[in-house]
Amino acid sequence: MTGFLRLLRRCAPVAVALAALLADGAASGAPASPPVVARSAANSAHAIAVIYPDIGEPYRSVFTRIIEGVEDTAKSRVVSIPVGMSVNTQDLAAELRRQDIKVVIALGRHGLLAAAGLDRNVGVVAAGVLSVPEAEARATPVFSLSPDPALLFARLKNLLPGTRRVHVVYDPRQSGWLIRLARQAARTYDIELLTYEADDLKTAAVRYRELLASADPRRDAVWLPQDSTTVDETSILPMVLQESWNRGLPVFSSSVSHVKRGALFSLYPDNVELGRNLGNVAQGYLSNGVAGVRGIVPLREVLAAVNVRTASHLGLDLTSRRQNFDLIFPEP
Repeated sequence: MTGFLRLLRRCAPVAVALAALLADGAASGAPASPPVVARSAANSAHAIAVIYPDIGEPYRSVFTRIIEGVEDTAKSRVVSIPVGMSVNTQDLAAELRRQDIKVVIALGRHGLLAAAGLDRNVGVVAAGVLSVPEAEARATPVFSLSPDPALLFARLKNLLPGTRRVHVVYDPRQSGWLIRLARQAARTYDIELLTYEADDLKTAAVRYRELLASADPRRDAVWLPQDSTTVDETSILPMVLQESWNRGLPVFSSSVSHVKRGALFSLYPDNVELGRNLGNVAQGYLSNGVAGVRGIVPLREVLAAVNVRTASHLGLDLTSRRQNFDLIFPEP
């Protein structure tokens, strides 16, 4: 598990949440090293464990919903184990052996760090992070919080059929895997994907200024990925949203919080459906000894958010299509 541990130390510290990603700071109130407490469903041979961050509301409800989804599809006993910022891995491993756990679903950074110290004979399904180093994720399924570009482009084409080009600024270290998927999806939807690499905030700002100056609002759109290098919340995001508003240029995002601030639309996790998918993968591991998938998998269990004020500004009438969105900003 040493390679997986290196992977976790380098991955983005995020977990699933409704309106935004949950960073380490949101968990600062959690106990430093809580006792391992396992809660399980009915008794049966071989169980699935879900290890998740021990934090308060509203985030605890998010993990509860994911676990509900896991229980919906798992044919085996499901044991839920909350962990703090640090956990005694020996105690955790002993508890898993006592419960006859053969596969672990590790959620969020705390869950992943706890799972990294487990025995090799315990399968791990990782979820609740944005990305990991690809070379170290080849043997482990990692279900990312980044929405599948194909789903984003499908939604874009539904709202703006005339879109022909999508601009995106990204850091290859964080989002290289996602951009490769995006290139494939762009061909499917007859979109020219214009990509701009940036490995620091200063370069990203230059790239955005250049593309915003040259983009054609009649056929272009800007995609904001969940990339901490290129989409800074305090400088880049306000600049992009203001300039796009002034020019009538559509901006869509992989982060639902950006829709509240003015992006046209975003996709975000359907927590129960995500849990159901994780449960299916874990059950496959129990049945076949393999997870069925490897590497980083984009988020496909999604809900949709839209900003109706931005839509109106762009000349879009969503009156008959509001039912196609699960979250609407500004809130009624």
